[in-house]
Amino acid sequence: MAEPATRTVERALQLLGAVCEAGAVSLADAARGTELSASTALRLLRTLETSGFVRKDAEGDYRPGLRLVQLGAQALSHESLIDLALPALQRLVDATGESAYLSVRGHQGTGSDHAVYLAIVEGTHSVRHASWVGRSVPLEGSSLGVVFGGATPESGYAVSDRGVEADVTGIAAPLQHPGDPGNGHGPVAALSVVSPSYRMNPEHIARIGELVAAEAQALFGVKTH
Repeated sequence: MAEPATRTVERALQLLGAVCEAGAVSLADAARGTELSASTALRLLRTLETSGFVRKDAEGDYRPGLRLVQLGAQALSHESLIDLALPALQRLVDATGESAYLSVRGHQGTGSDHAVYLAIVEGTHSVRHASWVGRSVPLEGSSLGVVFGGATPESGYAVSDRGVEADVTGIAAPLQHPGDPGNGHGPVAALSVVSPSYRMNPEHIARIGELVAAEAQALFGVKTH
């Protein structure tokens, strides 16, 4: 007899919880931790993978997927990290006129790394970067990629010119948890300013970069580099 739908959902949620709690978990460990047979766990994990809630990495372990991160970003719209960051984003816009973002790292089922925008305060220029809240962008070639990759320069900020979009410059700084600075786990999130490249020059970039790094450092009260 087919498994009741409610039981299937319950088991799938148990597996999803196991993946999220572990960060990365093998099929055998996921099945053992949820007291499911390997065949049942595999069937449910494949369904979760197809829908983007989990992804399978190069080692065969299961990790949280991009869809889960995106839904979390939407659910967090009134939660503490965004509430904490919004004043900093507003100050960056007031000081620069450019759009300012809060981002977290996400993962796509293919294994390609992405970042997901959680919040924005839009710039005041008539030509500005419009809201990408809930959207994902590839880390490769972006300032967020440098930040989330743990390679932020000594200046405390990273810059990408025309990395993700043509004619767009991004300047980002990491948010490191105060109890977890520089231990290899990577930033909790990132602040960034995104601007049309035609308004940028080295002096302008340096000024904005210093502002972004200072806001990131002040937010959690730790050094960003």
